[in-house]
Amino acid sequence: MSIREFVNTNYHHFNAGELSKSAQSLTQFTQDGGRIFITLAGAMSTARLGKTLAPLIRSGVVAGISCTGANLEEDVFLLVAASKYESIDDWRSLSSKDDTELLDRKLNRVTDVCIPEEAAIREIERVMLPLWQNYSDNDQGKLPHEFFFEILQSGELNVEGNPQDSWVMAAAQMGIPLFVPGWEDSTLGNIFASHVIQSKIKPSTVLSGINYMTNLAKWYENQQTKLAFFQIGGGIAGDFPICVVPMLNQDLQRSVPLWSWFCQISESSTSYGGYSGAPPNEKITWGKLSAATPKFVIESDATIVAPLIFGYLLDM
Repeated sequence: MSIREFVNTNYHHFNAGELSKSAQSLTQFTQDGGRIFITLAGAMSTARLGKTLAPLIRSGVVAGISCTGANLEEDVFLLVAASKYESIDDWRSLSSKDDTELLDRKLNRVTDVCIPEEAAIREIERVMLPLWQNYSDNDQGKLPHEFFFEILQSGELNVEGNPQDSWVMAAAQMGIPLFVPGWEDSTLGNIFASHVIQSKIKPSTVLSGINYMTNLAKWYENQQTKLAFFQIGGGIAGDFPICVVPMLNQDLQRSVPLWSWFCQISESSTSYGGYSGAPPNEKITWGKLSAATPKFVIESDATIVAPLIFGYLLDM
């Protein structure tokens, strides 16, 4: 039984029913010629979403991706050091002493898995730093993801993981535009800032979120197909790109279509005032969606739901 058959057979009500309805609707949307804009918050790359996202990108239905700096880099961390990651059993029972021992071993924990600092983070820094320095020396700048694309295609990284499981590699190969707002708070963003402080690297070497927004505006205006907005989690990864429509229509007084389809996988509560949990109808008041836009909210674990929906689209 394929994932599509399994979902259609077993998922009928509550969050399971919403998952099934959204997957069926999005499948029809893409079959009608629409494409998907995906936003990644949380630790989806460390959860190995690339196993289903990379083939989805290669299938041609993904138009663009907005992600946190962490999701950008952690996909590549896995690519260079997958065998050196350590899984933690019964992680809820870890003591402060246990976590201190992980720190001493240079293992950075993300819930139940640890990212090896030397094999993953410092390996990327080893290849990235000369690139930053060269661009700085020549008064040139690039966006964060463009530096990642360059090192992936340079052949200088010690790759041990499966490139077919890397969604960043797939995006680079397919020419998919990435938008990475707030990159500065990622691990590599922190490392870049440290080199700006202690080295002769100019801050302008890595371009900013304003550059991303202006690029996003140009890209959105040039789209010829309808776009689905598929939001995983909340935060800046989703809030940043969805705002491009009211910016173009209201601030620039242009006329662009609203997002044509919407789904968010989230467990944040709107009653706490969190924008990340803003329900779809609230987005109508901001000029992002319309009353006619198909809208879905799946209140569940994105690490479970997103691979199912991507597998459904691929008919795995």
